[in-house]
Amino acid sequence: MFEAVDALLNDPQASRLPAPAERTRLREAAGLPPSAVAQALATTAQTVRNWENGRSEPRPPRRQAYQRLLETWSERFPAPATTVAERTAVPAVAVPPRESVAAVEDGPASEASRSSSERSSAIETPVPRDNPVGSSGGGSRCFPSGPLAVLDGDGTAYGAGGVKLRCPATTPAQLVAWALTESGLGSPRLHRFGREGDPLVVLTTGAAERLGLPGTLRDEDLHPGRRLPAHHVDLARRTQRLPEDHRVVRQLRKAKWELTKRGFGPWARIYRPVKDGRRQCVQLAIVPWGALDERFWGDAATLPAPDLARVLGVYAVRVLTPRGSTAVTGMELMTALRPPSRPVRDPATCAWVSGANPGALTAAVDPAPPEATPDHPVAEGWTKGFLDEEACQWIRPIETVTDEELVQPYAVGLDLTTAFLSAASRLDVGLSAPVHENRPRFDKRTPGSWYVDLSGIDLDPRLPNPFTSCGKRPEGPAWYATPTVAYAQELGHDVQPIEAFLRHESGPYLDPWHDRLREAYVTTVAEAGIPVGKDADERAFLAALAAHQMLRTSTGDLGALRRALQDARLTDLQRLDDDRLLAAVQRHREIGIVLSAIKGTVKGGIGKLRERAQGVGHRDFQRWPALNRPTWRPDIRAAVISRARVNMHRKMANVAKAGGRYPLGVLSDCVVYAAPTPDPLGVLPLTGSGRVLPGTFRLGAAPGLAKPEGVQAMLWAVELLEHSPQPLNPARHIKGGDSVLDEGE
Repeated sequence: MFEAVDALLNDPQASRLPAPAERTRLREAAGLPPSAVAQALATTAQTVRNWENGRSEPRPPRRQAYQRLLETWSERFPAPATTVAERTAVPAVAVPPRESVAAVEDGPASEASRSSSERSSAIETPVPRDNPVGSSGGGSRCFPSGPLAVLDGDGTAYGAGGVKLRCPATTPAQLVAWALTESGLGSPRLHRFGREGDPLVVLTTGAAERLGLPGTLRDEDLHPGRRLPAHHVDLARRTQRLPEDHRVVRQLRKAKWELTKRGFGPWARIYRPVKDGRRQCVQLAIVPWGALDERFWGDAATLPAPDLARVLGVYAVRVLTPRGSTAVTGMELMTALRPPSRPVRDPATCAWVSGANPGALTAAVDPAPPEATPDHPVAEGWTKGFLDEEACQWIRPIETVTDEELVQPYAVGLDLTTAFLSAASRLDVGLSAPVHENRPRFDKRTPGSWYVDLSGIDLDPRLPNPFTSCGKRPEGPAWYATPTVAYAQELGHDVQPIEAFLRHESGPYLDPWHDRLREAYVTTVAEAGIPVGKDADERAFLAALAAHQMLRTSTGDLGALRRALQDARLTDLQRLDDDRLLAAVQRHREIGIVLSAIKGTVKGGIGKLRERAQGVGHRDFQRWPALNRPTWRPDIRAAVISRARVNMHRKMANVAKAGGRYPLGVLSDCVVYAAPTPDPLGVLPLTGSGRVLPGTFRLGAAPGLAKPEGVQAMLWAVELLEHSPQPLNPARHIKGGDSVLDEGE
């Protein structure tokens, strides 16, 4: 009997795992993406998502390990004793204030004399309406109000998940003290050796006025009634920040607060030096000053404060609390996921000291001369050329377009979703300084820059040459990143480098960055009702994508929207009543903003790896501040773009081989083909089951898969190719409206 009981207890199928929704809650409470769990359990992120969706169950021995992980998380992050309906709102939390905001400018003595009854920053939880984007408020036990708040003109601060705070501050100094001591704002660290995220307070136009800030950064607003020297006005306009003698800046200095070198601009970071291990820093984003760039945040600046808080909150929880532009945030995310240092034990004193974190970029290193920009100090006197690893911009010669292509009725554009993010996956990059070598043997596993002659490789002129950014044949030896040379070897050519700058210490530095951004993008796309799995039906994907695009770009004219839905045969949406249809428009609008910001984070983060000198005072071969960052690594940027470009070429070559179709133009991750139908499935080679052939432009929403970019008449494309005096790129204008695609930075 006892043996039977023991066998029952040891039966892995008898051990009950938490419900799928609880598994997701526990992982998100731990702040980990599915990829991190997958790595620990030696499986894939999609498998972990299937466990969390209830599509499948883990098998031994992963089942026991997964159960142990969930049980440990259950102890650390117990489920709140609320109903499902109550969980849509963030519970009210009393945050014990430690300082009085109103007394910040009066000094420490006045602060201590204030009684707790005078402090008013109670956290309220209103009855939430349906959350158009996401359902997580982003709060934690340490930061119950979530990562950020949007402050309105009446002193109400709206947080993620429906949280409302009362902010009594009437000056920026008081606002900073409130954010640090009473608001409960902040975000947990993304890596155990990292640091917690600083509170972010977003100021609307009304909030800026309430705090005494000018409505814009124009000189007449900065200095009313005062005539400034021309050079002073030009400096304020160029740097987009308050001058040092502005009243607000003086108030902050008087209250012992400091500003970073960016000053008090659209993204102001206000802090005090670390004392006794305590960090005091607050990030401000001033919406009327253009903090939310419409290229990446769309019309987010026009949203009401609660809606803006919801959109920014979703981005902060899934990506990172914004710390500046999307480019700055993309760069900060790299460091947050792979901090440069960690605590190590000093063998001499047995004390904990700071040491290098393996796998991270731990110190600033100078690039090799061919990897640098022409104005970099190491490039002074260099005459052997530079890396030209940029996104492809190529126009097919009109004389190579066949009669069969000319009579096609349509030109169809295809776009690779977040191509740079896909290229960063599992990419080994250099972690050490470059070492010069003569006549090295090429090794595709060694990151670096290779000087090699690829001009003798003969390729089809109907395809862009993969070894140059312009798509033309190289004219002689040139510098290439490792992925480009590896592709030449893949095509069957013997490559013999003349010299190289190599990095023998390497690793997949960008993997955590890729995994987090990929998970953020896929999760957000899924909320739009777009299938994201590799096995998703491609026709269903096209229909869902069309519905999302139609809803997110709607102007609010229900009559026009219903007619468009009828033309597109989207019957499910046509059946919605007016209120539900307007709610769907708002939901997809907000989802589109988050997706645009994630894509801006990817491209901007890669671009920041080679940030150029800024300011009119810069002179060639002088160092600029960005060079002092460990993440100023133009070689990593070159490797990512190189890999993205050869990935694109590989797909185009496979389409040509399988279907006999050649592109009319290429711009970065967009390619245009002549097509018999406006449907991409009429262009791409299909398998016997009607699916797009693997190795070509597989359709889907996940990074690296393709989606429609636009459709025009073939006659339109021919006119661009024959344009005088210089042909125009169809891929640059395929969306219509004379659009120009973002080329990567």
